[in-house]
Amino acid sequence: MLLIDTHTHLFSDAFDEDRNEVVSRAISNGIEFMLLPNIDVSSVDNMFALVDQFPKNCFPMTGLHPGSVNGDWGEKLAILKPYLFERKNVAVGEIGMDLYWDKTFMEEQKLAFRQQISWAKELKLPIVIHAREAFNEIFEIVDELNDENLKGVFHCFTGTVEQANHIINYGGFKMGIGGVVTYKNGGLTEVLPSIDPKHLILETDSPYLPPNPHRGKRNESSYIQFVADKLAEIYQVPSSVIAEVTTKNARELFHF
Repeated sequence: MLLIDTHTHLFSDAFDEDRNEVVSRAISNGIEFMLLPNIDVSSVDNMFALVDQFPKNCFPMTGLHPGSVNGDWGEKLAILKPYLFERKNVAVGEIGMDLYWDKTFMEEQKLAFRQQISWAKELKLPIVIHAREAFNEIFEIVDELNDENLKGVFHCFTGTVEQANHIINYGGFKMGIGGVVTYKNGGLTEVLPSIDPKHLILETDSPYLPPNPHRGKRNESSYIQFVADKLAEIYQVPSSVIAEVTTKNARELFHF
């Protein structure tokens, strides 16, 4: 059974002691492909180093995380642009908006998001959207810019049925489902029955958001099986069906 982790920060220093073992453990558990979303200018070299080490298993996605957007966002994007345009990437990400902690640079986040959407269209790559406490702001921008050249995923989707339908109506977007689906008060068990699995892809966001029964520990790609199993429970189908559908969705979106 093949599973794809479409969002994992395996280049994070959380894996410095055992990164090779973590990657090998994922592969041995059927997670053959792991997609790596960049964070900022300080992480991009580590991301590509991991890609170079595991070229058949790890795939890069270059972008500037909204949490790293501040007054010098333009300079940061200028540094990241060659990594995106001169190396092979499967997406532009992780980009978007995050208004959970601080709204100081909200306008800068909007500008950086728009610029990276423009790059994605130019390169014909999907985008990986981080949308924490910012669905309305994200929707306003994507509503304006969406066309046949724009596609992607709303990473770590934890929204409502209405928000899910808004995403589905774009035509080219999926929703990334991770460990939150296994949380008792995560809210997704009430939302997902109204969403066809053909709109979903699997992710871990490791080392963050570990699924039960590993909550409170470091997350890793091999744990994506717990996400698949929970979705199988929600949709009342075998885990193999969830694996088949979500793997097909991921391959179609990211073209690998």
